[in-house]
Amino acid sequence: MTLFTPSAAVAEALAANRPVVALESTIITHGMPWPQNLEMARKVEDTIRAGGATPATIAVIEGTLHVGLEDTQLEALAQTKGAAKLSRADMAVCMAQGGTGATTVAATMIAAHMAGIGTFATGGIGGVHKGAEESFDISADLQELAQTPVTVVAAGAKAILDIPKTLEVLETLGVPVIAYGQDALPAFWSRDAGLKAPLRLDSATEIARAQLLRSQMGLPGGQLITNPIPEADEIPRDIMDPIIARATADATTHGITGKQVTPYLLQRIFELTDGASLTANIALVLNNARLAAQIAVEISAQRA
Repeated sequence: MTLFTPSAAVAEALAANRPVVALESTIITHGMPWPQNLEMARKVEDTIRAGGATPATIAVIEGTLHVGLEDTQLEALAQTKGAAKLSRADMAVCMAQGGTGATTVAATMIAAHMAGIGTFATGGIGGVHKGAEESFDISADLQELAQTPVTVVAAGAKAILDIPKTLEVLETLGVPVIAYGQDALPAFWSRDAGLKAPLRLDSATEIARAQLLRSQMGLPGGQLITNPIPEADEIPRDIMDPIIARATADATTHGITGKQVTPYLLQRIFELTDGASLTANIALVLNNARLAAQIAVEISAQRA
């Protein structure tokens, strides 16, 4: 039984042991509106190619897990309405039913590891939601980081989350949380979450070496590389915090729960910032893609 279908470019790159960077697809279907989502997805893939690696956008389409999408598939996915939001619990069920779904961080890590891809670029990871002490709403992304050996490059956890609690859970699970090029933990749209990162590395060479050493030591799980949004593109935390608080209160008022919380909050914050949050989101994703390509290239070089 074939578990996944690679695109032509990804199949060629994997066969030749060339660097590949995995990309999630929920940012396309649930994170941004049409047509900005397609424009962003193409720019991210182009950025990875420019960095010397092959992009592999991952999604389930009509029951088939695709590791790498052809451009026609990418465009169709960007316009798909009602695509499932897939994580560890439901990806196999979606495939068994012949459904179409976009992969979260957790599902993308699973698919990337199955395909032999060790580097993954995203916007921000999921984590502990505010009020989790009552709702127990904690993303499966955190557990996935603890067990699946993929280096994930993100601009930190999504700023709508409880970042201190997210950091505590990652520490408990033994996940290396590494800030790239600074001591502060970034917070998605903002460069500083007001927290010191547990670890810091300043080059793709060091990050690649750390991942390879973890593998050689038999340590399970991956690394979270928190890459701050470029300074020119950030929305400072003192501006974002009141906006996030208002959007969160609106979600509670409207009874938004479960997997609908994150898409609702991102859309509401987009409205409250007059679109500035989307501009910043695109900038940070491109920035993460650039770094992920560098890491993938370094991993390939160090393995040679």
